Amino acid sequence: MILAVTCLLIAGFGSASSGLLLMRLSAQESALHAQARDTNELRVRIAALNAKITSDPDWVSIASATELAVVTIETAGGLGSGWVVRSDAFGGDVVTNFHVIAEALEAGDAEVRVRQADRSFPGTITIADRANDLALVRVAVPLQALKTATTRLQLGAPVMVVGSPLGLAGTVSVGVVSGHRSVGGSDYIQFSAPISPGNSGGPVVDRDGRVVAVASAKFEGDGVEGLSLAIPIQNVCTLLPVCTHP
Repeated sequence: MILAVTCLLIAGFGSASSGLLLMRLSAQESALHAQARDTNELRVRIAALNAKITSDPDWVSIASATELAVVTIETAGGLGSGWVVRSDAFGGDVVTNFHVIAEALEAGDAEVRVRQADRSFPGTITIADRANDLALVRVAVPLQALKTATTRLQLGAPVMVVGSPLGLAGTVSVGVVSGHRSVGGSDYIQFSAPISPGNSGGPVVDRDGRVVAVASAKFEGDGVEGLSLAIPIQNVCTLLPVCTHP
């Protein structure tokens, strides 16, 4: 009788052990499936990112969205470009170059004219940074604002410039980041998209429509082409703490 009970206990223990073993195998198999699923999802995400990097930017869509935030700034001495960095129900703040509004300030005038498409409205210069060639103009009209990039683009990255060369508002040109330069003690991004007088203050945007720099100057001379310079947005956001990041 004792032997029979012992056998039963052993048999029962064997069944329980088998069941436990099956449960462990099942959990391990489930973990492997989950790992394989995560790995496959990661591959899909990497493939999508690679496709985005290698594909041509949709400049048509980017230009259409960007021009809604770009304006022409007019003074008695000339004109330049600007872009809306921040906007609320009471108006917007427009970034431009100091040299665009310099003549107005020197004449003791803090007011400029801001034009967008068929609209024109007054703007007030609120910040003027001669040393860094930056200025901020406040308008009492709500406008669409642009997002700003948080990191610098690498060499060869595609960019688009939007502005008003010679007063031709809404003009775009496309190129690539050609270098990072120190010119006259100032930090610049060099890019190949052509710019002309009137482009100053306009945004240089990346493939996602984020502002990476402010068009400011170019090298000129016989045989010189596509040597444009812009103030990196990181410098702009440090000096004018109004930037909107993604």
